[in-house]
Amino acid sequence: MKAAKRPIHAVTTWVRRQPPKVKAFLGVVSAMTALVLLRMIVHDHDNLFVAAEAVHALGISVLIYKLTKEKTCAGLSLKSQELTALFLAVRLYCSFVMEFDIHTLLDSATLVTTLFVIYMIRFTLKASYMEDKDNFAIYYVVIPCVVLSVLVHPSTHHHILNKISWAFCVYLEAVSVLPQLRVMQNTKIVEPFTAHYVFALGIARFLSCAHWVLQVLDTRGRLLTALGYGFWPMMVLLSEIVQTFILADFCYYYVKSLMGGQLVLRLPSGVV
Repeated sequence: MKAAKRPIHAVTTWVRRQPPKVKAFLGVVSAMTALVLLRMIVHDHDNLFVAAEAVHALGISVLIYKLTKEKTCAGLSLKSQELTALFLAVRLYCSFVMEFDIHTLLDSATLVTTLFVIYMIRFTLKASYMEDKDNFAIYYVVIPCVVLSVLVHPSTHHHILNKISWAFCVYLEAVSVLPQLRVMQNTKIVEPFTAHYVFALGIARFLSCAHWVLQVLDTRGRLLTALGYGFWPMMVLLSEIVQTFILADFCYYYVKSLMGGQLVLRLPSGVV
């Protein structure tokens, strides 16, 4: 076992010693390699979007286990959960009035479990909630998302309110994890269940981003015109890429900690 760990340890040590620009380049190369592999392995790329929602649901299941078994919500951001519930509720509304499909059912289940997490944090386990660490002002993300959705939204035939709502949930989903990252930044120590949850979010974001990127490649850009004209198609892709890169740094340290056999994740200064 020790011999098997040496190459991995050598690689992680080498990566850790590289300057930020080299790390960023290696991250981009790794992401592109993963996209190529997904394109070769997964033939129906719509399954990637379903997989992203399934991984998100798995992450929430980990949270529920933590809340019910360990009876503590320490390290969790109530604000991130509330933002998640908000964009899921708006997306469900859009699904019902614009396009009802399997994603509607998956979003419904995810919203119910997210509301349960919010209830547990706000009421049942309120004593362990780290309110002083959960100090991200959510209006910093909600207000810009509202303004941006009014300015840049789909150019479909739907009612203007529905188009703005659709854009709002896309933008808000991209930044909904920021309060959780602020909590981890403030504590610097992330216990296992919270780390598993955030890592699951990172994987879900990557799969969702891969879904859109591969769909654009497969249709040779026709998907962008199908989404509408103007800035909206590019904003959809940009939102997917942003939410992936927001979590990329954390996912790197999570994998590194996991390979090192550490149960508790300790984040260095400047991460997230």
